[in-house]
Amino acid sequence: QVQLVESGGGLVQPGGSLRLSCAASGSIFSINAMGWYRQAPGKQRELVAAISSGGTTNYADSVKGRFTISRDNAKNTVYLQMNSLKPEDTAVYYCNVAAKTRWGGRFSDYWGQGTQVTVSS
Repeated sequence: QVQLVESGGGLVQPGGSLRLSCAASGSIFSINAMGWYRQAPGKQRELVAAISSGGTTNYADSVKGRFTISRDNAKNTVYLQMNSLKPEDTAVYYCNVAAKTRWGGRFSDYWGQGTQVTVSS
């Protein structure tokens, strides 16, 4: 009933930038927190950045000062601006939203399909 579509991944050189987008659609009544996670080969999925409904943000220490999470509530979209990318940022990035459907009564977590980010020269 809620679908998340990610875009913006790709191959960039170290020091480059990418902006990921994640648009939620469906019978959405409201969205609470939104976030970005990533998973590198052989590693556990980790939280990269999160943003609350009020705009409060949190970042993993490894990306502070380089990544910026933002949201456009009118578009039900969350963004991740990634600057000064490093090879260690290479991973599949997943967006996550806590959403309440139009006809439901509680929030549930929804996940995007994942988008590959590769940082290499």
